[in-house]
Order: sequence, then C-alpha cells, then structure tokens
Amino acid sequence: MKQWVMIISLGIVFSSCEKAINFKLDQTQPSLVVEATIENGLPPTVILSSSFDYFSSISADILANSFVHNAVITVSNGVKTHQLKEYFFTTTANLKVYYYSIDSSNLATAFTGSFKTAYSMTIQVNGKTYTATTTIPAPAKTIDSLWWKKAPNNSDSNKVVLVAKVTDPPGYGNYIRYFTKVNRDPFFPGLNSVFDDQIIDGKTYTVDVERGVNRNEKLDRENYSFFKRGDTVTVKFADIDKACFDFWRTMEYSYGSIGNPFASPTKVLSNVNGALGYFGGYAAQYTSIIVPK
Repeated sequence: MKQWVMIISLGIVFSSCEKAINFKLDQTQPSLVVEATIENGLPPTVILSSSFDYFSSISADILANSFVHNAVITVSNGVKTHQLKEYFFTTTANLKVYYYSIDSSNLATAFTGSFKTAYSMTIQVNGKTYTATTTIPAPAKTIDSLWWKKAPNNSDSNKVVLVAKVTDPPGYGNYIRYFTKVNRDPFFPGLNSVFDDQIIDGKTYTVDVERGVNRNEKLDRENYSFFKRGDTVTVKFADIDKACFDFWRTMEYSYGSIGNPFASPTKVLSNVNGALGYFGGYAAQYTSIIVPK
C-alpha cells in the first residue's frame, strides 16, 4: 500500500511541474557586428555586418545583404592614423565578402602590426560612432617543438595526433589563441582556441594540438581533431591580450552550449564600444610539420 501511495504522490509532483509557458520576444534593432584584427607584419582588417534576430532564416542572399558598406574606419598605432578602404573578394560559392583594409592609394599613413604596440580604432557608420582598442603583445609563450604520433584507440592507422612542446614564461597573464592550416586549406581556429596560464604558469609542458574546425560545416566529433598521414600542417600560435581572450572564451563557450538546455547562459564579452564583436591583436608565430605517408 505504501508503494502505491509513493507512486501516486510522485505522479502528482511531476504532473504539477508541467506548465505551458508562452512569451513574446521583444523586437530589437539590428546591431553592428565587428570582426577586426591586426597581426604582426600584416595590415589591419575589418569586417562589418548587421546582426540577425534569434529566429531569423539564414541564406546566401541574407548573408550577402548583411555586410555594412560605406563606413569610415580609422586605425591608429599612436604615431600614424590611417583610414581604411572597402574591398571585396568572391568565394568559391560565388558569395561576395566585403572587408576594409589599408588604402593602397594612400600608403603614406599605412602601417602593419608590430609587437608591443597598442592600437585604437574608430568606426563611423549610419550616424553612429564606435570605438575599440587592442594590443599586439610581445611574443611570450613559444612552441619549442612539434611532432606527431599515431591516433590512440583508433583503428584507422592513417589518422595521427599532433603534439607540441610549449614553454610559458613566469608570471601570470599570458593568453594565446591557436589555428591550424592543413595543406592548402585556410587557417581555422581550434574548437577551443584560447587558453590562459592559470595552471601552467612558468612551466614547459606537452599538449595535443587539435585540428582547427570550420564552424560553417557540420562537426564530426569523433574524428574532427585528427590529422592524416601525408598532411602538411602549419600551427599558428598567437599571444593575445586579455580582452581578445575574454571575447573568444565567452564566444566559444556560447557556441559549444547551443542546443544544451542545461548550459548556463553566457554573455559574449565584446571589446567594441556600442557594437558586438571584437578588435584583436595577434603576436603570431608559425610552426610547420610534414606528416609522412
């Protein structure tokens, strides 16, 4: 009898937890989305677009129309201030991608990124002004060596894992972001691409280097991190400042929690005043390895 009472009681509890909740999302105006970078030896590059509603449908035409044109963008290194020019390139899918970079007709004020240099950016578009700052740090963490080994617990002998020996200098506050390039593919960031030195400060350690991922493609979680015999792999290992680290840390956490009803909500930490996105400086080093067939 007690058993039946318990079952009935549980049924009442669970049925009482079921409640239909209806809510209406507020209509919001599109926000400016900024993806701006500067790397040692390379010019500043800025991509501007407009945000979408949460339930918006995405298509090639909608993406093409999301780019923001005719913005006045200036970038300064503290000595020179340069106004960027808008360009475009066409992808293999025949989609035009618009971006801003140095004006080749006005090279007197143009510059490329340098180590240990701070940069400021101002964007004026549609009657509004947005500002951001970033720093290309001095190179601090280093990849001492890079090698490969057969993928463990995998029956496919063609799959390999890359391993790096890394040295972190003494003193907290060293942040990095990494990317990998395989053969002639572009550089793609790791699924979790940013790391700090809270645990490994001042140490030399070894770490598996997962293959970077194209977030526009479906992820094969069983095999995405492996490389293959015959691959030529280049690892881009970049020191970044804390604001750039915080943006990608929160962005990647948010990306990884999509569809998970138990994940905590995360605010992506932009460092562009008044807009979404980031302005990031990269102190990059490159290390390559050929995996023999």
